[in-house]
Amino acid sequence: MKSRKQAHDFKMQRAKEHFFKAYIFNHLRSLLFSLGKLYRTPLAHLTTISVIGIALALPTALYALLINAQELSKDWDSPTSISLYLKKSVSDNDAQKLAKQLEKREEVVSVRFISSREALNQFRQYPGFGEAIDSLKKNPLPSVLVLYIAQQAESEPRLSLFAQQLQALKKVDQMQLDLEWVKRLRAIIAIIHRGVWLIASLLAIAVLLIIGNTIRLDIQSRRAEIEVIKLIGATHSFVRRPFLYGGIWYGLLGGIVALFLVEGGLLLLQNPVHQLTQLYGSPYQLIRLNGVNILSLIMLSTFLGLVGSWLAVRRHLHSVEPH
Repeated sequence: MKSRKQAHDFKMQRAKEHFFKAYIFNHLRSLLFSLGKLYRTPLAHLTTISVIGIALALPTALYALLINAQELSKDWDSPTSISLYLKKSVSDNDAQKLAKQLEKREEVVSVRFISSREALNQFRQYPGFGEAIDSLKKNPLPSVLVLYIAQQAESEPRLSLFAQQLQALKKVDQMQLDLEWVKRLRAIIAIIHRGVWLIASLLAIAVLLIIGNTIRLDIQSRRAEIEVIKLIGATHSFVRRPFLYGGIWYGLLGGIVALFLVEGGLLLLQNPVHQLTQLYGSPYQLIRLNGVNILSLIMLSTFLGLVGSWLAVRRHLHSVEPH
């Protein structure tokens, strides 16, 4: 009895192994068949792949530009501050006394005093300002107090009231609330971020429609072949497998085209951006796509190819039946 059971288990194990090998072989054959079809007629499929690549390149390029804009704004991530430009008649000692008084306010975290001489030296370090400053007979810059505001005092009504009180000080000539333009920039970046996702979603739908229509035309062109295959007993999974892999290849190759377009564009912009940032004395370098971004793009394009082909096969393949 044991020998019969062992023989039966051995046969079942061998059957499972054969089934698994046949399953893998059929998928590899369909994969290579769909790739060979693209290889044999590359010009016929080049337009479709190029359109998919361009559709994927647009949101990817916008995303890359958004990353660079966010990286630039990181340098401005500092607490809200108020700059007080003191009158020219205020001495450094009086300015430091005023700084100590203001530092005791609950709205203020710290106060930085910048003397008129220090401010002039800072301007002298900027490219193109040195010669102009040296030609001046006297220092035109006032002393400045930079007040860093506490987080609990950053609400608009309280901050506005505090700013009015500072402007009323006798030693203050002019007051400037800093980082307002940075907040506007961040709001604009947030709007652009949502816009990028909206455009990406619309173009993803366009990619699905392009691949779905291409697979539909492929099914129609091979209608007679599909009918013959079904007549001799082919299953639905066997028939649809090459079309699904065809969609995967469309998505994968379209993603590669999009990657080359975006990387080529960033490469062309890298040198002009570097020259521009050097004029402003900044070491900033244009950020290109990293490994995670590249992998995400390829995986997303491949997934869109699979989904688009699956939708087309599901809708049109069942209508092809032998008469």
